Amino acid sequence: MHPSDHLKPEWVKIIREAASAAEVAGMLQPAQLALIHEQGWFKFLVPKVYSGLQLALPDMVRLEESLAWANGSFGWVVTLCSGAGWFGGFLSTPIAHQLLSDPDLCLAGSGASTGTATITDNGYIINGTWKYASGVHHATHLTANCTIKRWEETVLNEDGTPLILPFILDRKDVIILPAWKLIGMMGTGSDAYEVRDLFVEKDRCFKIDPFYAVIEEPLYQYPFAQLAEATLAANISGLAIHFTDLCVPILNEKIEGEMLSASEKVTVRHVLEKLTRMLNDVRKEFYLAVDASWQGCLAGNPTHLQWVSKSSRKLAKIARECVDGLYPYCGLQTANPDTEINQVWRDLHTASQHSLLTFEN
Repeated sequence: MHPSDHLKPEWVKIIREAASAAEVAGMLQPAQLALIHEQGWFKFLVPKVYSGLQLALPDMVRLEESLAWANGSFGWVVTLCSGAGWFGGFLSTPIAHQLLSDPDLCLAGSGASTGTATITDNGYIINGTWKYASGVHHATHLTANCTIKRWEETVLNEDGTPLILPFILDRKDVIILPAWKLIGMMGTGSDAYEVRDLFVEKDRCFKIDPFYAVIEEPLYQYPFAQLAEATLAANISGLAIHFTDLCVPILNEKIEGEMLSASEKVTVRHVLEKLTRMLNDVRKEFYLAVDASWQGCLAGNPTHLQWVSKSSRKLAKIARECVDGLYPYCGLQTANPDTEINQVWRDLHTASQHSLLTFEN
């Protein structure tokens, strides 16, 4: 169940050797991007008909945990940008062929509905600013959620709520704005982007709903909410495992040294074993839920969805608690921003702030 089982050692070496430079630059590095495109990782969920991998959900979630274990920023960018590739199952076929077959495809975007799309005779006029677009500096296209307008009036759904639809935009049509100033995930380049009075044709709009899926495959019948929860939780889990891996040699050195008393050494060993076991137990439950829900999807009816939601939130919570439980025993190097273990700690405490996994339910 260790994430390293899913990655070749040479891949991990490429990812981690460039991690510090990615932090400084605020974006993934050329060697990392070359690996992503070589393996097709930005196309995890792109339909096969558009040269995508169209991975089964359990396989993708395990691989995303592994990539986050290799490096937090790297795994997060792959997860968010490949997640947007899932929208290929809902785009009209002509525009999907045109956009998604690009071998260098990278779809970035934001889930926030902070734009407007005003209906015209032939399409829409889009305006807005969106924050936290991980991977935006590498994007070939961006997705943007917009409130639909007809003249000055907001278009409403049948239940009276505003109609919000996603659009896919070309990178050349957006302006990137510096905005990511947080302590962690610094290599994701999760900056903002802006669009002003941009006309787009109707085929740039789509609906995320199994009923409107263009590609008739189980992957595009799986609910977006649980897909998002599971993939984000897997990233947080990968970061927690990376942290515990880095703790092992640090704590073993303390246990074998002369600075701690016999009882203190027992405590340190007990804490490491207890928290590692706790993390692996909740990971096991999480993957049972993901696998069960996928089997239901393959049978034509996604099941165990509440279990996926609950176990995703539980995994994020326990991952953070395990890391925080080990942190005090590792000494000042965990507080040194020049160390790998501190980078992982910062990344985890940034990624786990995502609102999707904040509340247990």
